[in-house]
Amino acid sequence: MSQAGTNAVNRREGHYPQRAQILLVDDEPEILVALADLFEDDFDLLTSTDPLAALDLLARNPDVAVIVSDQRMPGLNGDAFLARARQVSDAKGILLTGYADLASVASALNQGRIQFYAHKPWEAETLGAMVREAAAHHRLERALLTERVLLRGLMDNLPMRLVFTDEHGVSMRRNDRPADEATALPEETGAAPWEQALIGMMRARVSDVGRDERLVQDPQNGHWHEILRVALPWPEGEEALPHHPAWQVSIDRDVSERVQLQTQLRQSEKMRALGTLAGGIAHDFNNLLTAVIGSLELLDDLLPEDTTMRRLLENATGSARRGATLTRRLLDFSRPTPTTLRPVDVAQLLRSMEDLLAQSMIRPGMGSAAETACRVVMAPVLEAVPLVQTDASQLEMAILNLCINARDAMDQGGTITIALHRGEMGAGDPILASGPYVVLSVRDQGCGMTREVAERVFEPFFTTKGTGRGTGLGLSTIFGFLRQNGGDIRVETAPGEGTEVRLWLPLAKGVPGAQNTELPDAAHTCVGQCRVLVVDDEAMVRLVTEGFLRREGYVVEGVGSGEAALARLDSGPPVDLVVLDLLMPGMNGRDCGAAIRARGGRMPRIMYASGYADAASWPMDAPVLAKPFTPAALNEAVRRALA
Repeated sequence: MSQAGTNAVNRREGHYPQRAQILLVDDEPEILVALADLFEDDFDLLTSTDPLAALDLLARNPDVAVIVSDQRMPGLNGDAFLARARQVSDAKGILLTGYADLASVASALNQGRIQFYAHKPWEAETLGAMVREAAAHHRLERALLTERVLLRGLMDNLPMRLVFTDEHGVSMRRNDRPADEATALPEETGAAPWEQALIGMMRARVSDVGRDERLVQDPQNGHWHEILRVALPWPEGEEALPHHPAWQVSIDRDVSERVQLQTQLRQSEKMRALGTLAGGIAHDFNNLLTAVIGSLELLDDLLPEDTTMRRLLENATGSARRGATLTRRLLDFSRPTPTTLRPVDVAQLLRSMEDLLAQSMIRPGMGSAAETACRVVMAPVLEAVPLVQTDASQLEMAILNLCINARDAMDQGGTITIALHRGEMGAGDPILASGPYVVLSVRDQGCGMTREVAERVFEPFFTTKGTGRGTGLGLSTIFGFLRQNGGDIRVETAPGEGTEVRLWLPLAKGVPGAQNTELPDAAHTCVGQCRVLVVDDEAMVRLVTEGFLRREGYVVEGVGSGEAALARLDSGPPVDLVVLDLLMPGMNGRDCGAAIRARGGRMPRIMYASGYADAASWPMDAPVLAKPFTPAALNEAVRRALA
């Protein structure tokens, strides 16, 4: 096919006119008139008595399907004219000749310059059939060329690799090398060793079942490939062949980004499930710790000073309180408490932490930071860094935690580098919204982590440190704190190459109105004669709470459900304050409080207690005391509730 023909197809985008266009060339005008009379009803005609002028017509009319030319013409014979015509057109040639020109006709036929020839004088029916067949042939060739051009354009621009093979595994067409290099090459040509073995297995399976699909990872660069291989069915009917070749096509797509997004999604769902589980466990622990710490506090009143029993009691109380701290951190991971979000200058925060971070380099049991051979270095901030919207205290704890983790990863010492810069997140990230951020990074020179370990670092209680050196809640708490406030934490690490942790912090967008959760100071208006009803389904918690309040001089009663609380309020002496556990089976604390207010008349004050850290879901109509609480915290909360 000539280049001119290909260009014509490209220009017209595969369009073929309904009426074929033919060019009639003869130096005798009378012959042209006769030919025009024969074809004008069925074709669009172009005519010329000069073969050289006819070449110009062909150049200007790329849709000419058939050329009917006389052989003997002055200046340029018909066979020579048709040879030159093929350089500018893909039109089919029909030569009109006398018997004396058979040698030229035979040469033209052999060289493919003409498709038919007719003797003068011609038979109208025969010549008409020749032109119609040549025009149909031209139309089919144009359609085939269009299909080939479109298929090649599609293959070359698909974001995947396509390889068509025959039954012997020889590549017939592929889009990863030019078509003229693709023929008669084994399919494995250019494939990596891991691909070569896979190609053979998949080809054999497709031969048996017609289809094979696999998700594989390139061991050299870690990219994931989705490879689909199918047998190519042959059409039935007129296009069917007596022997159907067992052709196959292999489609190879790099799906690394999709696999990464799916992995992040699964990890996010896993973390959400762990958070829900952790929240439920922590709630139960808070109830247990409230009972344990409260009982120890009450027992403390019964022991004399400076006794071994008191020291043991203090040891137990301290351990229980450390357990309460651990539980609060677990709750922060599952449902972080509402933080005090405000614009924070991270650069200034880092400067204020220099002494603290230097002290944190001292390992337990060692005298000074110098003995650990670890040091923290603040990388120069080379650009103006905007304020971020965060909780300064939680961010400070996050930075401290990351530095301690980095210190523990460097047994032989090293440098921890803290850097601060602007960051831009593009569209398509599964966690962060697109736009500007401030990125705070902490890089160490430690041992690094494998990919398997790195994928688990945000799980609660997962730690690579030895027993007693870590709780496994540090990174999970940071993870929850950042995610809840529009940021994220990312880890880059490899064995032997250290670890870099990046905190993506959202920019400040103005100072939000902070809700004042403090209760106002007021005079203590009721002590000895105040009656308090404690409502909690946990008998141990109820017993401890009653003991704390009786120690302060209150008249205290206790019931185990919301329904029992309403029944008690219907009978007996009036109650000044009801302390309601928020989470109880049956009627919970919130519903019980609403029912008390709906009763009308003289209503008692209400105060809630909760083992959940999700203060965003706490009622707004009364103060809430978080479990586990100390006697002082309970006494202060009751005093203010009664004020």
